[in-house]
Amino acid sequence: MHYVKQEQKSRKLLLTSICRPLGPEYGDGESVGYELLYGQVTRAQGIFSPRATHIHYALDYIANNLEIPTVVLHYPSRRELIRELKKGYDFVGISFILATFHRAKETVSLIRKYSPMSKIILGGYGTVLDDEALKQYGDHICREEGVGFMRRLLGEPEIPMPYKHPLIESRLKVFSVPVSKTGLIFAGLGCPNGCDFCCTSHFFKRKHIKLLPEGRDIYDVIERYLIRDPNMVFTIIDEDFLLDKKRAMQFRDCVLAGGKPVSIFVFSSVKAISRYDVQEILEMGIDGVWIGYEGTRSGYSKQSGKPVHELIRELRENGIAVLTSMIVGFDYQTPKVISQELAGLMDLRPELAQFLIYSPPPGTPFYDRVMSQGLMRRKYVEDADRRWHDGCGFKSIVKHPTMSSSEIEGMQRWCFEQDFQRLGPSIYRFVETSCVRYKNWRESSSDFLRKKAAGQAKDIRKAYLIFLVGRLLGPNRRIRSWIRELEHKVRAELGTPTLAERLMSLGALVTAAWTALKLRLGIFQHPRLGRVSFRIPEEGLGLWAANIWESLRDEGTCPHFSIQVDLQHAKKQVWVKWNGMLDSLRAERLAGRIREYLEKDQGKLILDLENVKASEDKALETIANKLRAYRRRIRIRLPNNYLDHAAQFLLLAQVFKLYKG
Repeated sequence: MHYVKQEQKSRKLLLTSICRPLGPEYGDGESVGYELLYGQVTRAQGIFSPRATHIHYALDYIANNLEIPTVVLHYPSRRELIRELKKGYDFVGISFILATFHRAKETVSLIRKYSPMSKIILGGYGTVLDDEALKQYGDHICREEGVGFMRRLLGEPEIPMPYKHPLIESRLKVFSVPVSKTGLIFAGLGCPNGCDFCCTSHFFKRKHIKLLPEGRDIYDVIERYLIRDPNMVFTIIDEDFLLDKKRAMQFRDCVLAGGKPVSIFVFSSVKAISRYDVQEILEMGIDGVWIGYEGTRSGYSKQSGKPVHELIRELRENGIAVLTSMIVGFDYQTPKVISQELAGLMDLRPELAQFLIYSPPPGTPFYDRVMSQGLMRRKYVEDADRRWHDGCGFKSIVKHPTMSSSEIEGMQRWCFEQDFQRLGPSIYRFVETSCVRYKNWRESSSDFLRKKAAGQAKDIRKAYLIFLVGRLLGPNRRIRSWIRELEHKVRAELGTPTLAERLMSLGALVTAAWTALKLRLGIFQHPRLGRVSFRIPEEGLGLWAANIWESLRDEGTCPHFSIQVDLQHAKKQVWVKWNGMLDSLRAERLAGRIREYLEKDQGKLILDLENVKASEDKALETIANKLRAYRRRIRIRLPNNYLDHAAQFLLLAQVFKLYKG
């Protein structure tokens, strides 16, 4: 074992996504890109579509839980990938999906040309393809939970769940302007529901892997995010989060005990949601949910429980936003049936709606049925590469009893357009729902919901900035009139806009025009390279440094004092939060350990003292003196009232710059 560890220190791992640029204009499938909302949900909404880049989160998650020095690349250009490969890596892992298999092949070619000694690891849902299709492109194939697989492959000892959870943010923009940050919480993999078309369910053999086994584990991650940004909103990544009621109710208890008005979006099924009272869901902090509407006669077990129309209506009446997903191309559907199902869905006024064509990923029962019954359209039987390329939910690759491929694809486009024309831009639907929340929750008997109502009022006022754009540029006269009425309702609740808000609404008109120009010209539509290093000392936060912070957290904790540590690899900095009463002896020891890190690593430090309730004067003086030499790399965060305790905190404020992030 000692030999294995020594060997690991000399090895390096590169984990990468496929290369940019991506998109149909570059030879990819219709939905292939960097964004879920803009690519698959609000694709007909143009400038009104919220925009957020989605990275291959699993790469950061895996890298965070290994021992080998690792670099992660998100959407490198070919040139950027080549530059990284020339640094020399023993292993290179590629994450891809079925529709980007052709891109993964290109990446493999670059690796073999510029880093021929590297062992190639294939991972992601694209590995649903069989060994015959994949073996020539990789030395190893990961078809399971990635941390366990990689640690075995690299000779690292097994570690128990919950793994160390990285803090990964997704930033949402409206009219090219950032409006919120979402903290992503990876709670589970796989789903036991086993819908016949579902790749993620059958990839894990209909098993649910709890990355965060207990409700407390999930809430602990939320608390870490809130240290970074108290206004963070959250998405829990778990195929059917509410299916495990014991864990969900434990989580609810933690949310209520914590008292922080968190805002959470989850994925769940009709069957799971039906087991809860809506008040229980609200008290988990959940105010948004993705529900599989699928089709009125699709007959999946996950749709048992309350009638879906009643359920969605109840959720929305209580201020819970709903993203529905509907499938186009079931055998029973005709254009008339699809129109009727869409009309029923539109009556429910979901905030967001996705429409995908019924498609069969390999490894699913639907794929087995299609292949055994000869239902694949001929051109896809003859060309497997085209089958994977087009199997992205926007091409009809399976024969239908009554509709041609062009009819099915046309109905899908029509559904997206009708959603936009009938219900208007989703950003205004969310404003309407926020008004429902505010009215319902401000008089609630629940202290937690009353706190959330106060936050909703602040969020609704932000909508003053976008009403002018909607009134002028909405998709049709009826929608523009609805936006005008919505603005009147908001003003009636929260008052008229200030002069500053009126001026900023004019600014929003300018940014909307800029957004339209970018879309028309196809400029600034691709993300920059995302590069994160793990345990590479010359780049900050090496393995040695990570071990220091782990031991610091353990050593510093006692009944009246605790330490929280957040290794922010992407920013090459460490956030250290102290809570409680700090005495001189502890300050001496902690400052020494921090100095030890700063001497040997190039990372930055944020020292968060906001929750230090009391401290001996000499304790803070010790901190200032021992760390003064590294003040350029240190930022501090002090209690809001630190000026009232000048003897304790003023010295620190004079030596170190305050954190303003």
